Amino acid sequence: MKKIHHSTLDINTGLPPGTISYVGNKSKKGLFIDVFDYNKLQFEEKRLKNLEEVFSYENKETVTWININGLNHTKEIGRLGKDFLIHPLVLEDIANTKQRPKLEEHSDYLFIVVKMLYFNKDQELRFETVSFVQGKNYVLSFQEADGDVFDELRERLRNSKGKVRSMGADYLLYTLIDAIVDNYFSLMEVMGDKIEALEENLFSPHTNKDLVQEIHALKREILRIRRAVYPLREVVNQMNKVDQTLLSDSTVLYIRDLHDHIIQVSESIDLQRELIWSLMDMHMTTLSNRMNEVMKVLTIIATIFIPLSFIAGVYGMNFDYMPELHNPYGYFILWGVMVLVFFGMAYYFKRKRWF
Repeated sequence: MKKIHHSTLDINTGLPPGTISYVGNKSKKGLFIDVFDYNKLQFEEKRLKNLEEVFSYENKETVTWININGLNHTKEIGRLGKDFLIHPLVLEDIANTKQRPKLEEHSDYLFIVVKMLYFNKDQELRFETVSFVQGKNYVLSFQEADGDVFDELRERLRNSKGKVRSMGADYLLYTLIDAIVDNYFSLMEVMGDKIEALEENLFSPHTNKDLVQEIHALKREILRIRRAVYPLREVVNQMNKVDQTLLSDSTVLYIRDLHDHIIQVSESIDLQRELIWSLMDMHMTTLSNRMNEVMKVLTIIATIFIPLSFIAGVYGMNFDYMPELHNPYGYFILWGVMVLVFFGMAYYFKRKRWF
């Protein structure tokens, strides 16, 4: 019997609620823990070798971002959650990569699930579930594997660019989600380029035979993107209503702007979805038009040869008395009549613009 939790179907069968069980396809990935500890005047970046080093960053006055790569290491996630007083159900959701984007508000921390989308080096669309736990002075981020869209944020922290070093953990959470949303725009640009390439191929005289499969693949991609992005609108909208002890008024202003960005991405997704559907319609129309052109040519050829076949059939009959058969010029006269009929009908069709 399958367990239902938080309106999301998990595949953990027969396990009690709160059991941390990894749900994903990267079970052999190693554990990497990166720490960014900073305030306006100081900064520390470190890759930790073991989990025990994380505990030294608890209850510090500085802001700490702890990024954990490797959701398959459920024991370490459990120990980390126990030390940071994170609810077992939250830890269970962190290890489940099938979670939809959502927000949960607890007494002293926020739990947020977001889908990170990007194209790899082979231009294949990749989906990764990223979970955030934001407390008073810390943000924990959980990823399946190494590699993300936060490199620009890391550079801003290292070089003290912008205001992130002078703000709290709530602003750090905003910048992390904002980096993911900004990458959605880049994703939409790539999708737009793919649609334009398909459209050019569609009207090319040498159309790719696999065009239908490419359109269907693109349609599946845009639907997967839509399912990943649309729930995030409600998540960011809920962040505007969170207790002010976790999100300050100044950060809420930025979150409202973030909500506008997600709306723009959603509208772009809907537009590109319609364009993909229209590509399929145009492809079917193009195929139909080409078939009509072929049928028109065949019909014209058949129409021209009908009277010629009739003439040939008449003089191919085996009657004893056919005066034209005994005419010494009958053969040439018949060819002349047939040639005149052929060019006369061709001229008539040309005047009618049938070809």
